[in-house]
Amino acid sequence: MLDGWLARGLPAERAIVIEPKPTAGEAFRCRPGLRILPSAAALDEGFRPSVVVFAVKPQETEAILPDYRRFVGSDTVFLSIVAGKRIAAFEAALGTAAIVRAMPNTPAAIRRGITVACANASVTEEQRARCQHLLDAVGEMDWVGDEGLLDAVTAVSGSGPAYVFLFTECLAQAGIQAGLPASLAWRLARVTVSGSGELLHRSGEAADVLRQNVTSPGGTTAAALEVLMAEGGLGALLDRAVAAAAARSQELGD
Repeated sequence: MLDGWLARGLPAERAIVIEPKPTAGEAFRCRPGLRILPSAAALDEGFRPSVVVFAVKPQETEAILPDYRRFVGSDTVFLSIVAGKRIAAFEAALGTAAIVRAMPNTPAAIRRGITVACANASVTEEQRARCQHLLDAVGEMDWVGDEGLLDAVTAVSGSGPAYVFLFTECLAQAGIQAGLPASLAWRLARVTVSGSGELLHRSGEAADVLRQNVTSPGGTTAAALEVLMAEGGLGALLDRAVAAAAARSQELGD
């Protein structure tokens, strides 16, 4: 995400990374001008950030949030991409603060992600625009007014890349079972999935239309789809998978 912000024009001198682990901090040192500090306590006393982005593991949030209370009440907006942590958890630790909770996904690493965000009542329109500017830099984004929807968002787009990668694995393994050399099967699966995703991205057609376009009546694709679209097939499996992920997201939030 930081790479996306810098590419969009954010001067490195205006960004500060708080990273307590020296080995993890090394990943940022190739960006000239970027400041890397071991803790929020190392920030100048008069420093007032425009945005504080929380990008940590859920179990680490309670320990670090008290260090940021001193920014509450200024123009600072707190943007969380912490999985499963509800806005209420940040409000309990920070008090009356402007908080935006967002759920991006891993394609943000190549600026092709999608993020859905929800803001609390303290967030101003200017702060909302500030967060949108950051999130737009790594892909598409949208807003919801109901934070409860982020559990389903997490299950569809947050976890979704893993479903696609698993499908690619299974497609390759099926090719191997059909007699293809392993290296060829993996290449066919990888390029087919990535190419189909790019076609879906560039085309103005809906996914079902693209599927129908490649399915000749009585042909090989139709034979395969009869299996995948049968009762208990791919659609039913994904329904169960997304429901399980959404339930787990809700459990983590609770």
